Amino acid sequence: MSLPSDFLGRMLFILREYGPSFLSGAGKTMAIAIVGTLIGCIIGFAVGIVQTIPVSKYDNPVKRVLLKAVKVILNVYVEIFRGTPMMVQAMFIFYGSSALFQINMSIVFAAYFIVSINTGAYMAETVRGGILSIDPGQTEGAKAIGMTHFQTMVNVIMPQALRNIMPQIGNNLIINIKDTCVLSVIGVVELFYATKGVAGAYYTYFEAFTITMIIYFILTFTCSRILRHWEKKMDGPDSYDLATTDTLAYTSGMVKFPDPKEKEDK
Repeated sequence: MSLPSDFLGRMLFILREYGPSFLSGAGKTMAIAIVGTLIGCIIGFAVGIVQTIPVSKYDNPVKRVLLKAVKVILNVYVEIFRGTPMMVQAMFIFYGSSALFQINMSIVFAAYFIVSINTGAYMAETVRGGILSIDPGQTEGAKAIGMTHFQTMVNVIMPQALRNIMPQIGNNLIINIKDTCVLSVIGVVELFYATKGVAGAYYTYFEAFTITMIIYFILTFTCSRILRHWEKKMDGPDSYDLATTDTLAYTSGMVKFPDPKEKEDK
């Protein structure tokens, strides 16, 4: 079948012939981006909490040395993965794991692993900044009532820090949707890789990548709108009423003080 002569006709022809390839690639892209972002957030929260553990001169020397060593290792991890391109990381991890450690990763596992640890490095700094943005008085108050550092993080600091870092979590998801295309260097058949195959079949690179650009925009725009709606839900309503049914808002008894004017009248 010959290609239509006009640009729009060629795009429609490619969609009819290779629509399933585009859908399959877009599905793989979204799966890698979502799972990688979720796992990366877990890594980032763990690293960020560890990095903010306070160390006192009164602590056990073993604890101080161990915590210092762990923080140094985590800082190295964060700096390396934030300071190198994901494409280089993909090549290094996928081929290096086989050459150095005889670990033969599957392409799919490598894709999820690379995106997860890359996102974790960025999220670690985001979480650390979110934790430090909370008033230190809240941490001091939690410790004053006997909470451990972990309890303080989980029950007091993180619920507030989570709202502050939600926009960055959304940004990381959108970045990952776009950056999964670099995984094509290790053979991951995501949207970009699928598009190259479609474009090469009829040498319609402009038409094929125009379709891909539109698909990427739809994916990122939809995710950004969903995340924006979620942020508004977390903010709650703009207007609110004070809880008047909470028994804690009232004292157990009301004391009526005598009016000075009543005394003068008497």
